[in-house]
Amino acid sequence: MLRVAVPNKGALSESATTMLREAGYSLRLNSKRLVHRDVENDIEFFYLRPRDIATYIGRGILDIGITGRDLLLESESEAEEILQLGFGRSAFHYAGEAGVYSDPAELAGKTIATSYPVLVEQDLARRGIDATTVKLDGAVEVSIELGVADAIADVVETGTTLRMAGLETFGDPILVSEGVLVARSGFDKPGADVFLRRVQSVMVARSYVLIDYDIRSELLADAITVTPGFESPTVSQLNDPEWCAVRSMVEAKDSHRIMDRLYSAGARAILVTAIDACRM
Repeated sequence: MLRVAVPNKGALSESATTMLREAGYSLRLNSKRLVHRDVENDIEFFYLRPRDIATYIGRGILDIGITGRDLLLESESEAEEILQLGFGRSAFHYAGEAGVYSDPAELAGKTIATSYPVLVEQDLARRGIDATTVKLDGAVEVSIELGVADAIADVVETGTTLRMAGLETFGDPILVSEGVLVARSGFDKPGADVFLRRVQSVMVARSYVLIDYDIRSELLADAITVTPGFESPTVSQLNDPEWCAVRSMVEAKDSHRIMDRLYSAGARAILVTAIDACRM
């Protein structure tokens, strides 16, 4: 049975749960349950702190897990990122009192509070900056006001919390993070390929739509250059021999632009349909 680690709370948990349900798995109904077995799909889900997931995977206790890239790198475990999941995007930044810092080089000789000391110390070493880190488990924004640190390094999504504390980011991001699927290097277990394919299929289904349209046969060649599909579009002869029906997958973000181009190319009855599931 495949053993999969899932974040037990927070934004990562919500997005991971939605993705797994869309992939056809049954999940826990009670948030207090730490383990759920999907017998039909021969898979077991373990609900853990996102910060701990890479450690369980890296030690081979569990097979596959969903966590954040920042948490994976901070863990220094033997787990590796095998797939970007496209949710939970954030940036890891240095921040300080507004107007005090403009460049990370100014942190030399300073004290930096963070929940990610490994990432910060690695970044400081890369930049050649000699500074001290103080590890805090949360609410690092208040550490400057309390005199614990001169600056902080933290995950920033909207920046609202920083601004409320009178802080601002400076310099380039230390790291850009998002939800990722992780496993041990060289990992191979029955069922893992199916799990990975299902997750990838959800991502494709979210990113693409089906587009259908009618077009005169003599205009078909130009129209299918607009909608080439993955391997090739589906083309069907209509009852009127002068017309064809075409179906193809296109990126959702481009669907309206593609509809405009198709209309200009002579296509009519252009329809766009969401994709609930697929296998590529």
